[in-house]
Amino acid sequence: MREGRLRAVDVVAGALERIRRADPALCAFAEVWEETATATAAEVDGRVAAGERLPLAGVPLGVKGRRGLRAAGPLLDAGCVPVGATAVPGSGTPWQTWGLGAHGRTVNPWRADRTPGGSSAGSAAAVAAGLVPLATGSDGAGSVRIPAAWCGVLGLKVTRGLLPSADRTGLATPGVLARYAADAAAYWRVAARASALPPPDASGPPTAVFSPGLGFAEPDPEPLALARAAAARLADAGAVRLPRPAEVPLRLEDPAPAWLALRTPGARPGPAPGAGSAAAVRGVNDRRLAALFARADLLLTPTTPHPPHGHEGPGERYSTALTWAFNLSGHPAISIPAGIGPDGCPAGLQVVAAHGREALLLAVAAAAEAENGVLVPGGWRERWP
Repeated sequence: MREGRLRAVDVVAGALERIRRADPALCAFAEVWEETATATAAEVDGRVAAGERLPLAGVPLGVKGRRGLRAAGPLLDAGCVPVGATAVPGSGTPWQTWGLGAHGRTVNPWRADRTPGGSSAGSAAAVAAGLVPLATGSDGAGSVRIPAAWCGVLGLKVTRGLLPSADRTGLATPGVLARYAADAAAYWRVAARASALPPPDASGPPTAVFSPGLGFAEPDPEPLALARAAAARLADAGAVRLPRPAEVPLRLEDPAPAWLALRTPGARPGPAPGAGSAAAVRGVNDRRLAALFARADLLLTPTTPHPPHGHEGPGERYSTALTWAFNLSGHPAISIPAGIGPDGCPAGLQVVAAHGREALLLAVAAAAEAENGVLVPGGWRERWP
């Protein structure tokens, strides 16, 4: 589009047509802004014709929730065209993490009887189904990484405090969902207002360690096996270096009591089993993570402890068991596809880095993607739903 070989109005019209065809069944969008998107695309074409260089000229964008445009300013300035508000969970669904779209509850594009995860449910489903190439999310406990894992896309949660967030608790940070690492990197360059990502470290691949459950969680055998295998393939491809032994006895305190104390309206940090107060849980985990990142560049885990559940909800299990520790600590994390389980649904490998090292996470995702079949045996691009 920047070179004039495509017009934004045509690209956006294509996205709107895909949404018209697929969304009655997928329910990824709560609202579709056809007239506004068409007008905005025409404006982008005019800006490009006038010589303005827009890094994301004419890219159709799904925006998480009806209020998501408030956080999308840099993307709009870069030429993105918002086509609609993606679905988020409706009222009365605190742990049933589907979204509520204009046509009903959001379904997983890989299996309609399974949830896409939440709360960035519609964003993940829309990207996985190819309705839009890029969608915004927000992540307060895993709300970008969980749906990314279950829909087989990339989901990046940024370092706490680097981008504006309206969350009073400081737990929620912005994020993005994309099929390809280059698209997620383009988002990061624009959102962080960085002209370029740093070049890879010439000293060799980053050192990564694998933790099955962070010392407190007990993931199911299937997502754990897929994550382990994906980590091994990353090492075999030279994207990371796994020491021997690759799995470390990292023992974090279970963040659930601390997270819930901070998130519950009007709550105060209270007793937390095994660590005293919520503040103590955070302090212990911050020290243990600092020690880990002093000797390793990356921490690898399964993204979720179990596969996508049905639309009745997960019961008493927390899908957030392996993700919300990093909302408390503020570390950046990305979920990348790890494979497909026996149920036909994707699983994710979570990659966590030290504060401010989003570029490293994106470089690892790009290095894995460059090798066909690294993340998913037999290739991935031919298997989209």
